[in-house]
Amino acid sequence: MAKKSAITRSIKREKQIKKYKNQRIQLKEQIKKTNSYDKKLELSIKLQNLPRNSAESRHRNRCWLTHRSRSVYRDFGLSRHAFREMAHNCLLPGVRKASW
Repeated sequence: MAKKSAITRSIKREKQIKKYKNQRIQLKEQIKKTNSYDKKLELSIKLQNLPRNSAESRHRNRCWLTHRSRSVYRDFGLSRHAFREMAHNCLLPGVRKASW
């Protein structure tokens, strides 16, 4: 189980990402469309003034069961520990142990 402070921090980041998403997209589109160098600098400064945690690259995938941030399978949203236990208990349909 992850620390509660890490969990709340990631939830806070997700809220900020949602809040500033449209504003961030609009600024990026304006930067692409403008030809003036001064205008691009002005827009990029506006983009830099947005909170750092509002960038999508700051988002970290977490296991929905244990909130572990490392080794999370995107298809299931589970960490490798939770995935293994759920697969052994037949809680994940269609998942079988590999044999070759």
